[in-house]
Amino acid sequence: QVQFVESGGGWVQPGGSLRLSCASSRSLFNFVAVGWYRQAPGEQREMVVNKPNTGSPYYADSVQGRFTLIRDDAKNTVYLEMTKLKPEDTAVYYCNARTRDTEDYWGQGIQVTVSS
Repeated sequence: QVQFVESGGGWVQPGGSLRLSCASSRSLFNFVAVGWYRQAPGEQREMVVNKPNTGSPYYADSVQGRFTLIRDDAKNTVYLEMTKLKPEDTAVYYCNARTRDTEDYWGQGIQVTVSS
């Protein structure tokens, strides 16, 4: 069973930065795409960024230019660098990985709170 363990969340003031990490128990080469999603209270889970193994990452309009997905194959870890954070970025963030059989794996979720 594949496991993804997230870390790095917390509280930050507007305009600040955070870096989320998602460590996989298996090589990332087992997956055709990796990404990050988020879910705010009372809202549906939404895509933040998705990156196929071949191709460029695709970012949601709301985070374009502020968030960056970084993939470290040597560490089997995916990062989400978040800058210029806004209160509307407050949510539980989930890392995601998809197999060739379109099976999705998720991290446990980690809280990010942006407030003054």
